Amino acid sequence: MSQTVFHLRLRDFELQAERQLDASLCTRPIAIISSHHQNGTVVSVSKEGEEEGLHTGMKVSLARQMSHSARLLPYNSALYRRLNQYVYSIVQRFTPTVEPSGYGKFYMDMTGLEQIHKSHEQAGSKISNIVQDQVGLRSVLGISQNKLVSRISSAVVPDRIHRVIAGNEARFLSPLHSPVIPTVHQPPVWKLIKFLILNRVCQIQSIVDSSDEARRLFGAYALPLTQEVRGQDLSAVQSPMMKDHILEQTVLKEDTNDITTLWSEIKQLSEQVAFKLRERSQVAKRVRLEIHYTDGFKYESKGQFLKHDDTTVLTEIWRLFEIANARRNRIRTILLDISGFHQVAQQMELFEKDTKVDRLSSALDIVRKKFDFLSIHSANVS
Repeated sequence: MSQTVFHLRLRDFELQAERQLDASLCTRPIAIISSHHQNGTVVSVSKEGEEEGLHTGMKVSLARQMSHSARLLPYNSALYRRLNQYVYSIVQRFTPTVEPSGYGKFYMDMTGLEQIHKSHEQAGSKISNIVQDQVGLRSVLGISQNKLVSRISSAVVPDRIHRVIAGNEARFLSPLHSPVIPTVHQPPVWKLIKFLILNRVCQIQSIVDSSDEARRLFGAYALPLTQEVRGQDLSAVQSPMMKDHILEQTVLKEDTNDITTLWSEIKQLSEQVAFKLRERSQVAKRVRLEIHYTDGFKYESKGQFLKHDDTTVLTEIWRLFEIANARRNRIRTILLDISGFHQVAQQMELFEKDTKVDRLSSALDIVRKKFDFLSIHSANVS
């Protein structure tokens, strides 16, 4: 039985969310910004905003000069998280295996569910209609036999539902622009793609038809590039609990190197990570912390979590941060990539050995599971 993967995409998710909250924004030029600070950046722009010259990545100070009528809205992560969670709960009704891939993006493994729905297109239409009716957000759906092609389909095809028939993956990809292929974004590959003027996927396909030529040009990237331009992807749809990586990132509201501000951000990141590790009953052997500076440079450090309590995780992340933060420039983004998970058994103690911190963490976990992670914060007490 061939696999069937849906990719549900709520395009311009943040913009749709803001307009759902305030109907007066529906016809106005709007832009979502990282912060109101002049060094903040534009995260998302409406079509009306683009017509006035705004674009993603633009500095807030320049956006204000370019358009006086555009409404600049701060990034409302709490709103987006809640809406995203609500959509997630809706799509889970259709299949037990759903993998969120960012705000407003969901992979769904629909393999073997043909007997429940008359067709995949009918199932897709039903999902889109329910999301539209219950959340008020418009969506598009890509259908194919793997995650890669379904994701690209939902990104480039304007149709509400588009299915790529098994065997037609390479033909579907061939006329598309090269950047739709993930491996193309690797710096060495991108440099070659630009140098050789390989603007379309079909041009890359003609090169990788010769495996020797592909290896000479792209080296270690030849195999993944060949598979991707042919529409091949063996990765499985995985529920969040089963994913082999935990990625947490914070984009600072204002570029800074203030230690107090950075400590607060690190503390919140560490609590998020510790909470997820405790949910999985796992520790991590590989932890990578990345610091991105305002001038584009990035530094990283590596470590591991031997325990998953809040104190241990915070101590290790702060240690990695101090190692990686080797420059005096202001910081824009902090990213954590955690993998190499190992199961840990919670053994019951005959006599109570839990500390106050352990009991507090357990109580906070209960609240966060019931409501939301951001529903409660631990205070910074000096």
